[in-house]
Amino acid sequence: MGASTKTADPTVVNSINVDDLFALIDHVKREPGKGKTNWHVITTWQGQTRSRAEIERYELGGEKVPRRFSIDIDEPRELGGSNKFANPQEHLIAALNACMTVGYVAQCAVRGITLASLSIETDGEIDLRGFLGIDPAVPPGYETLSYTVRIKGSGTKEQFAEVHEAVMATSPNFYNLSRAVALKPALIVE
Repeated sequence: MGASTKTADPTVVNSINVDDLFALIDHVKREPGKGKTNWHVITTWQGQTRSRAEIERYELGGEKVPRRFSIDIDEPRELGGSNKFANPQEHLIAALNACMTVGYVAQCAVRGITLASLSIETDGEIDLRGFLGIDPAVPPGYETLSYTVRIKGSGTKEQFAEVHEAVMATSPNFYNLSRAVALKPALIVE
């Protein structure tokens, strides 16, 4: 009789397969090009202030990976919209919060910290005088975004502080919103 081979169950913390995460980290360390991603969104006007963002793919390590999602966007009635969907600012803040949420969950998982709850509350002010072109001295966007993370789980205060610092150091959208990102616009008039 041959010895039976049993594969070990994966290590799962906060519903994240930590073994797969460490394998990805190791793979990208060995082949840095496999860690390159490209994100692609096409947004089309849907009438009034509504638009639809379509996601069809992303690239990972040079390979196109198909995805099919759409995100509908609108403005409140008071800002000229029909109030059917969240507006671009709410999507921007939601994207920041969601990106950091992934960071907290993953950072806790790799440390073996089980989460009981996690929420991130973010707000910021935009003065419409800038957006509406009333006063060129008024910025058209956020000058500050404030957020509060509420986290509960098996970690100590010191461990959660370490996770917090790690998220701020590694979250793509924390990076994207806390530093200037070069935008390269092109206009095609058809």
